[in-house]
Amino acid sequence: MNKPLKEVTPYSVMLGIIMTVIFSAAAAYLGLKVGQVFEAAIPIAIIAVGMSSALGKKNALGQNVIVQSIGACSGSIVAGAIFTLPAIYILGLEINFTQMVLSSLLGGVLGILFLIPFRRYFVKEMDGKYPFPEATATTKVLISGEQGGSGAKTLVVSGIIGGLYDFVVSSLGAWAETISTTFVSWGATIADKAKVLLKLNTGAAVLGLGYIVGLKYAFIICCGSFLVWLVIIPVMNLIWGTEIIDLMGTGISRTIGEMSADQIFKEYARHIGIGGIATAGIVSIIKSFPVIKSAVQLATGEFKKKDNASVNTDSTDKDLSMRTIIFGTIITLLCIFAFFAFGSVVENIWQALIGLVIVTVISFLFTTVAANAIAIVGTNPVSGMTIMTLIITALVLVAAGLQGNSGMVAAMLIGGVVCTALSSAGAFITDLKIGYTIGTTPAKQEAWKFIGTLVAAVTVSGVMLVLNKTYGFTGENALVAPQANAMAALIKPMMNGGSAPWLLYGIGAAIALVLNFCKIPALAFCLGMFIPIDLNLPLLVGGAISWFVTSRSKNEETNRARGDKGTLIASGFIAGGALMGVVSAILKFAGVDFFMKGWNTAAEGALASGAEYIAIVPYLLLIAYMIYATLRNGKNN
Repeated sequence: MNKPLKEVTPYSVMLGIIMTVIFSAAAAYLGLKVGQVFEAAIPIAIIAVGMSSALGKKNALGQNVIVQSIGACSGSIVAGAIFTLPAIYILGLEINFTQMVLSSLLGGVLGILFLIPFRRYFVKEMDGKYPFPEATATTKVLISGEQGGSGAKTLVVSGIIGGLYDFVVSSLGAWAETISTTFVSWGATIADKAKVLLKLNTGAAVLGLGYIVGLKYAFIICCGSFLVWLVIIPVMNLIWGTEIIDLMGTGISRTIGEMSADQIFKEYARHIGIGGIATAGIVSIIKSFPVIKSAVQLATGEFKKKDNASVNTDSTDKDLSMRTIIFGTIITLLCIFAFFAFGSVVENIWQALIGLVIVTVISFLFTTVAANAIAIVGTNPVSGMTIMTLIITALVLVAAGLQGNSGMVAAMLIGGVVCTALSSAGAFITDLKIGYTIGTTPAKQEAWKFIGTLVAAVTVSGVMLVLNKTYGFTGENALVAPQANAMAALIKPMMNGGSAPWLLYGIGAAIALVLNFCKIPALAFCLGMFIPIDLNLPLLVGGAISWFVTSRSKNEETNRARGDKGTLIASGFIAGGALMGVVSAILKFAGVDFFMKGWNTAAEGALASGAEYIAIVPYLLLIAYMIYATLRNGKNN
């Protein structure tokens, strides 16, 4: 008979909290830098395995699950915060530390509480029917850790390589972070005359993201980018190049032909992607109605059980009691109402009540969408669902008499709560699936998840303050924050008496419906339409590497082993690159600047700087290392 796994200990809780702090900082920087938040489950699991091995801990599997579960709060809370709250800075408005913490904390807690009743449906009733890609990979790492921590060595080595690589780029500027087709004369001419432009981010962290996303979804995302940058932008220039088009009443005074491809994308094309994302979210809810119905029936059945019925429940299938969840949900909703009413979010109790209703209804409905997406493809469409939330919030708040700057702040904070709730719910289903597969107690994961949420909310809020003071979110060399920029572009005209670009949203909606009819993942495609192409092309490169290294052998076990090794290397690139990005931000914040500005500035009459001309060389070397190290893994298999 197997002994019960030791789970919650001072060691597992403290290490989980430390991982939450480290990866919250790393994920916040990376997300604001490139618009992609990596899920921390795999790298945290690897570190947990390595630590338990180094400390000689026996039977540490259950403790490592708790470490991973607490630490994984980092990615989910970060996504909810950075997709919305920086938009307040972008709009030139103010937000304080307490507002950021409460928005992230209350949203995260609500997402956990809304998700718990659906646990049995997703991880037990649907066991074997959903692939759970990230949960599967993380489970393998944790289980293999009981036999040794060799995976941690791979993560450390690749983390050092990726970290040093990105540090040299961001802090020293030895080579350019982005290369484009304008570095050659014909490319510059085409970009100027036809508005056709391709750009590639050369960072190690983004390359690692592409590997984990995989070729299929990276290709779909890039197809969205290609449609915008190679078709829509050039066609707009060709047809309306001599016209001034101001769809949102923002005072645009230049013709489309006078704008660069980047400016056309910012002012017009990315709004098509926003319309597509919102529509894809609505379609997802409609498709998920059977899931909602089945899960609610299971949850209702649990609530009707007598108290002593849960006592005999196997510990591996024991959740927090339904009474605890319901009372916890009520208390959380009351806290959200108090935050809206007395936290300088809205102007009166009526508007606070409206905000509470929006948060409750949308968070509950979209919880299953988030969990379903994670269970099937491992990707949470939280940004698209949040955009839909902002549209609804803006329309309702304007009708309730809240407009202008105060209306924009209120909409973003309300959207922040919803975004964090959905992000937290989607990520938590991965943790619960890991625990179910290994055989730990879900109630313990659920209880300690709240601590991780609190730590992550405080950490990401502090990091955003530092990054705003260091880089800013507007102006030259500002952080990209693509989702937050999209949110700001959406909410500003609606709250200032103008109108949203409904024509562009409608085009995006039509594209999403066509994609859905053709069985093409509309959400991934539309995400590619509004995230800058230089951040999407590296995903395609990383996805191509993943396909290449996992298809070289006729032996499937060898291909699988290589794929797992590549995942460890990619995770190292992500963690190392993102962490060193935070170090770079801290150095700049402290006034330490070694960046070679002259080397990164094009000379008069030159098409590009010296840093851009040589950037392709280290990037190719990084790709070569990743392929070589991954293929070498299969030699003895």
